[in-house]
Amino acid sequence: MKMEVDWTQLPPELVEAISKKLTVFTDFIYFRSVCRNWRSSIPKTPNHLPPQLPWLMLPQSQPHQSRRAFFNLSTYKLHFLNLPEASHRKRHCGSSHGWLIILDETPTVLLLNPLTRVKIHLPPLVTFPNVVGFSYSDIGREYTLSSSLGNRYNLNLRQMRDVFIKKVVLSSSPAKDSNFIAVAILNQTGDLAYCKNGGQCWTIIEGAQSYSEDVIYKKGLFYAVGKGGSMAVCDVSGEVSRVSVIQMPRQIGGDLQYLVSSEDELFLVTRYLGLEFDLEPYHPHFIYRTIKFEVFRVNWSGPQWEIVRSLGDKVLFIGENSSLALSASDFSGCVGDCIYYTDDYSETNYDDVYGENDLGIFKLQDGSIEPLPSYPRNLHYQLQWPPPLWVTPNPC
Repeated sequence: MKMEVDWTQLPPELVEAISKKLTVFTDFIYFRSVCRNWRSSIPKTPNHLPPQLPWLMLPQSQPHQSRRAFFNLSTYKLHFLNLPEASHRKRHCGSSHGWLIILDETPTVLLLNPLTRVKIHLPPLVTFPNVVGFSYSDIGREYTLSSSLGNRYNLNLRQMRDVFIKKVVLSSSPAKDSNFIAVAILNQTGDLAYCKNGGQCWTIIEGAQSYSEDVIYKKGLFYAVGKGGSMAVCDVSGEVSRVSVIQMPRQIGGDLQYLVSSEDELFLVTRYLGLEFDLEPYHPHFIYRTIKFEVFRVNWSGPQWEIVRSLGDKVLFIGENSSLALSASDFSGCVGDCIYYTDDYSETNYDDVYGENDLGIFKLQDGSIEPLPSYPRNLHYQLQWPPPLWVTPNPC
């Protein structure tokens, strides 16, 4: 006689033990939704999860819509989240550890977890050392800034939102580490500035100017790379920042540089752009497109950059996000030895206002470029700004 098993009556401790074996966030959600007993046996927030496969946050489909669409590579499905904080003329300037960094036409600098809607305010734009004045009454020239030569100039609210900060990188998830540190790359001066959680202002990292291509956090230090591939190693954990420069043989060529940390390795990814002329009716214009990437790993004994011919099982995610390396075998929907990239260079000049954003998959093995599989190009986006962004789903 066949016995029926009522899985909903599993002991709570067994349900909890099984849940801790799950490594994918969506699997945890499905597991928790099986029944009321399972849901009450495991915590709402899975703190044990490893880094997840990023979702792609898409441009807004309507100018005044609060919902933002996220494309899931594993399922080829869209997830819609109600995020008024990241909509309505808001601009993202990075995603790090699953948190968005949001700017608008006020001095506010906001950290937002799109899954939990938790918000944290960083020191406002007016606390950067090169911002010497601000007044809403000076319409069209609200901010007064000082250049490196001491000259003063003005930016309006929209310009400050769009061009002042290039990218913000976090040392860790704010939900897991109350002592997290944020580093901002400043667009116009090439400076790096940092703030600590709970701090009242941003501080320039002296000695790190011009190392403003990209920043990554690794084992207690921020690594910043310049145009030619040299690095500045920044320790901002103490009362005063300390910087040491690693002079590397100059990398010739390439338009953009990215740093990617993977276990004990540090990669440099060089991006090459090509110029195209788009003959779209009534709107002929030039657009940039990615044509190839080169990957190098640091050899600390040199020190020098060594060319990487194959990433093996690794897959890299680059763009305006904090660069990320994962093992493709841990996730469905992505392929190893590839770079999944988004556009992080045309945001301030609206290059792609008439065309598709520059994103796709670069295969290191043969140098070919493919579109993202099942990417929803059929959706009508009235806005191409801000461009798509990789965001790691992180419930904590």
